Amino acid sequence: MTDIHQRAAELARRLNARRLKMATAESCTGGGIAYVLTSLIGASDWFERGFVTYSNDAKMEMLGVAAATLDRHGAVSEATVLEMARGALIRSRADISVAVSGVAGPGGGSADKPVGTVWIAWAQGPDWSRAERFQFTGDRGAVRDATIEAAVEGLIARLAAV
Repeated sequence: MTDIHQRAAELARRLNARRLKMATAESCTGGGIAYVLTSLIGASDWFERGFVTYSNDAKMEMLGVAAATLDRHGAVSEATVLEMARGALIRSRADISVAVSGVAGPGGGSADKPVGTVWIAWAQGPDWSRAERFQFTGDRGAVRDATIEAAVEGLIARLAAV
């Protein structure tokens, strides 16, 4: 595993270079991404806000995730994290966002979504978003740490591509 603080600093450099602000929309990480990012000195220059939307009600109320999306696909799904990422942009002054929802364990898994299943979505502006499914291993802490790392890496990759 890479040093998440070094990767967060790389993300900060890329955001600052482009004068972009970011937001997080977190479920299974419970604010862990925002915590790692805001541990950096100067984070207020590029970190706009974080949403911790652990419950479905919070996803709907704070991010505008449709009840029909949650009913049809569940909280841990591509459709839900895409709506979370887009909602974080709409409900903030951020230019780019990341959203995560998953089954960190040790319970809560199913045949379709076993423990370690995490969906991460990234969005930038009104016209670009993408989501990816991950299957992480380990205990609850390991799944959450891997999710935080993958979320940051995805942001860095997006900023490197544009």
